[in-house]
Amino acid sequence: MAYNHYILVCSGTACESNKGIELFNQLNAEADRQGVKDQVQIVKTGCFGFCEKGPIVKVLPEDSFYVEVKPDDAKEIIAEQIVKGREVKRLLYNEGDVQKQSLVVEDIPFYQKQVRIVLRNCGVIDPESIDEYIAREGYSGLEKVLFEWTQEQLIEEMKISGMRGRGGAGFPTWLKWDLARKAQGDQKYVICNADEGDPGAYMDRSTIEGDPHSIIEGMITAGKAIGSNQGFVYIRAEYPLAIERLKIALAQAREYGLLGKNILGSGFDFDVEIRLGAGAFVCGEETALIKSVEGNRGMPVPKPPFPANKGLWQKPTIINNVETLANVPVITAKGGAWLAKIGTEKSKGTKVFALTGKVKNSGLIEVPMGATLRDIVFDIGGGIKGGKKFKGVQTGGPSGGILTEKSLDVPIDFESLMANGSMMGSGGMIVMDEDDCVVDVSRFYMEFCVEESCGKCSPCRIGTTQILKLLEKIAEGRGDDEDLKKLEDIGNAMTRASLCMLGCTAANPVMSTIKNFKDEYIEHIHDKKCRSGKCKKLISFKIDSPKCIGCGVCAKKCPSNCIKPEDASKYPDKKKPPLFIDQAECVKCGECQKACKFNAVIKA
Repeated sequence: MAYNHYILVCSGTACESNKGIELFNQLNAEADRQGVKDQVQIVKTGCFGFCEKGPIVKVLPEDSFYVEVKPDDAKEIIAEQIVKGREVKRLLYNEGDVQKQSLVVEDIPFYQKQVRIVLRNCGVIDPESIDEYIAREGYSGLEKVLFEWTQEQLIEEMKISGMRGRGGAGFPTWLKWDLARKAQGDQKYVICNADEGDPGAYMDRSTIEGDPHSIIEGMITAGKAIGSNQGFVYIRAEYPLAIERLKIALAQAREYGLLGKNILGSGFDFDVEIRLGAGAFVCGEETALIKSVEGNRGMPVPKPPFPANKGLWQKPTIINNVETLANVPVITAKGGAWLAKIGTEKSKGTKVFALTGKVKNSGLIEVPMGATLRDIVFDIGGGIKGGKKFKGVQTGGPSGGILTEKSLDVPIDFESLMANGSMMGSGGMIVMDEDDCVVDVSRFYMEFCVEESCGKCSPCRIGTTQILKLLEKIAEGRGDDEDLKKLEDIGNAMTRASLCMLGCTAANPVMSTIKNFKDEYIEHIHDKKCRSGKCKKLISFKIDSPKCIGCGVCAKKCPSNCIKPEDASKYPDKKKPPLFIDQAECVKCGECQKACKFNAVIKA
């Protein structure tokens, strides 16, 4: 059935949690109530990426891009745009200047420097419709894979593309596949790693939520390349929406003859099962992930042998993450040479990042390899919130390092990030401003690593705990110069001796901050001062008596009842005596400063 209008409603996890489903239902109800149900199709899509402005609604064919839409806006959208043919101006994206109001997505700075390959269908199609995926060239590359190319030709096409694994290490995808193809085994396996445990990372989850069939097609292609008939998607149970949409997509693929026995009459068999993870970060390491799929505790094992030779149940196995597999259908459909034109000499294609933190425009972005941090933070991200000064970007999650202002023009690729003390990782990118404390940030990541370490090897188990204790000591003003040397010595030992990459990289945030922000560590140690005010043991609040009118609002907010009135006899000119803070009882929560309307509460 043909419609006059199509309304695309973002229904990724972030927008759904912000009344996206209620908005979708309200749009349908209003279309029915206003008698235009036969004129408009309302579709739930995956993430548009511009999470800062969600929920997002896009209306076609006008290409109207509405942001921060509420369920109560549904009535006006239907009445104005669908019934009367007029856009709802107040909901259109703009940058604060009506004359610069952007009416189409391409005009919006957030999207201008992006190249969406992995995210090509997110926000465009209904992720629960296989027909919409097929209409966007879905499964077209699989036809060549099944009926035209040999395994060698398929792997050669992957080699031409220059595709490298997007899970963090950047290992050439074609080489991993070729090793598994040549490995001896009566059974081989393909595993999609959809576990994604980095703080602030949601790239893989959103890709599955918005385009699950691209992952399935990528897995079938990988299975054909290595001679496997069985795949597993390892996904954490904390992603219910992604799991639901993946299950729907798998059922549709089986119904269409794209999974199971004799796929499309090609003689090739392949099927996919879902395995739920319990949310262990260490299962991002491939041997720990394999153990978990087998039903054992997720703990890494020494390599070699590598999974390509002996993996799941001791059979040849390849593991690719969601982003890697989502690239595969594009490579098979358009050819490896097409992808190889994008990116840098050694890092081809694009990279998806979850851009979060103190940036104005947080969201899910995809940029060509070689784009700079400046492109991402200041052009796509719109710069730092509140006009604050840029401090750094944490890339690679707990395994990466903080890149500073001097690295803003460094191209984003595997080699350049490593050379600058960080790493690509799976794609988390957390922006920090002048109010962030590097000691506090390092402590946060080390707490995470202590919690997530499986404890199997002593360098990681003991090293992370000792580093955390040293960071806590420094943050509380009890540190000394020797502690900095200890941090570096332990970090170097962990890097050399840990069993898996969790332990080998856990010290990276600490090492990079000591290198780039040593003066802040020195302040904490020598001056007993935290310039950002994040380390509570090193800050104190006091009340500026001349500014204080004695209203007592701060005292009402104080959880420890430590704010008391001064001696009234000392202030005969005031109706009420000013207040003071009893430092012995103060818990340094800062509620008093937030409550004061006269700026009388200051940091001492």
